Formats: sequence, structure tokens, C-alpha cells
Amino acid sequence: MNKRLTKWILAIAGLFMVTVVAGCSGNKTVATLKGGRITQDEYYKEMKSSSSGKQTLQTMIITKALEDQYGKDVSTKQVDNEYNKYKSQYGSSFSQILQQNGMTTAQFKKNIRTNLLTKVALRKNKTVTNKDLKKEWKSYQPKIQVAQILVSKKSTAEEVITKLQNGEDFSKLAKEYSTDSATKNKGGKMAAFDNDSTSVDTDFKTAAYKLDKAGDYTDTPVKTSYGYSVIKLISKPSKGKMSDHTAELKSKLYASWMQDSTVMQSVVSKVLKKADVSIKDSDLKDVLSGYVSSSSSKK
Repeated sequence: MNKRLTKWILAIAGLFMVTVVAGCSGNKTVATLKGGRITQDEYYKEMKSSSSGKQTLQTMIITKALEDQYGKDVSTKQVDNEYNKYKSQYGSSFSQILQQNGMTTAQFKKNIRTNLLTKVALRKNKTVTNKDLKKEWKSYQPKIQVAQILVSKKSTAEEVITKLQNGEDFSKLAKEYSTDSATKNKGGKMAAFDNDSTSVDTDFKTAAYKLDKAGDYTDTPVKTSYGYSVIKLISKPSKGKMSDHTAELKSKLYASWMQDSTVMQSVVSKVLKKADVSIKDSDLKDVLSGYVSSSSSKK
């Protein structure tokens, strides 16, 4: 679980971390040492010639453009709600994860805000077409709900299956055998998930969706990255009609596009074009070349 949050932090920080480097000018001292001093001018010249310095400036420009155009669409409450979700999910280890990634609470919230702004920009600049919906519908599967008994050994899972086949109660066996502290006292019941869920192991999802009727369970242990699971189907709604799932399909498409570099490059390009960016330092004229032509950012 911690790996997923760490990956998210690094991805957002890499794209949107804002540091005060670009824009420094003058002869003020940044650091002193026996051999002399380092001025803001020297520091700025060094930073603007480095890839990390150019990335920082690019990030600052994009972040300011997003804030200017969509700031009113993201509230402090939304940011706090997202922050609290992560804090609650990772509990006592959350602060440690932030520290390991060199981030404070304020920085993490800033990254969350920028991520939310980016989601707004995507929805404002890319429309879901009927063709998109039909394509997404082909692979769509409604959310299902299952219960699981998670154990560390295959032999233990096989023992549980044998007991189920002999008529023993799944809920009681979950309480007795499962190592999943979040579900064992709930009869193994998990939150509903769909085939695109990133919080559920792929092999687990595959096995769960193969079950047909409520009450069916896997007759062989399901190996996942967490151990061995015995899965029982609680509910599996029929797919129904596409028109009944339009909102959900759109959400899935936007979530997918957020991870698509080609789509997001196009969105950011539109945001920057609207921002009418003008790069005043000729050494940095191509800092946005990945998004706009150098002539449009030169001015």
C-alpha cells in the first residue's frame, strides 16, 4: 500500500513541484564560505542551464496557468478531503512516507491541489464523444462485491476450501483464518470494486469476476502479492445498457486520460496557449517547447 502512495507522490511532485528558483536576480548572497560567496545571480545562471532548473520553471508556469484559469473550480475543502483520505488510509505511517519523500503537509496539499486543477483542465479541454463511450463500454464491467479469506500458505487456503465444501460457514472461517485485519471480522467482506480498480490485485480481480452466482467461491487458492485468497461472491450486477452507465464511463475515461501522456500534453498545451506565456530570458526561450512552439513563447 505504501508503495502506491509513494509512487503517486513522486509522480505529482515530479510534474508539479513548485520551488522558488526562477526569477531570482541581483547580487544578494545565497551562501558564504571560506573561498567567497555564492550570489543569487550565480545561482540563477547555474540553475537555468540545468535540466532540473528548466523543469522547475516549466512547472511553475504550468501551475500558475492552471491556478489562474481553474482556481475557482477547486476549493480548500476538496483539497482537505483528498488529503484526509490519504492520511486515513495510511494511518500512522503517512507522516513517515511524506518525510521519506522530502515533503511537508503543506507541500503535499499543494500537489493535491495542482492534481485537482489538472483534472478540471482535462474535463474543460477534452470532451467525451459517443465513440469514446462505446469503446469504453466494450470492456466495462460493473462493480462486484466479494468476501475473502486471506492466508499466507497455499495449504492453509486448501484447508479452508475443504471446510467450505463440508458446509462450514465462510464468515466464521474468515474470522478464524484470515490474516486481513480490515475484513476478517466482517465475514471477509470487501468494498465493491470493478475490473479497472488499482487497489485490488489483478489475479484477484480475474478470479473474482469468474464467479457467477452469489455464494459461489473459488475452489482453488488464488495466489496474489499478499498471499493466498479464497474468494466468495456476494453480488455481481448485470451489465445492463450503456445509457445507464454514462457518468461512470466518463469518469473511467477521464481517469485513463489523466495517465495518458499524449492526452495530457495536448491539454497542457491548450492551457498554456490561453495563458499567453512570454519567456523573457532568451536562454530559456525553449523551456515550453514540449507543449508550444518556441515562437509562441518568445514574444
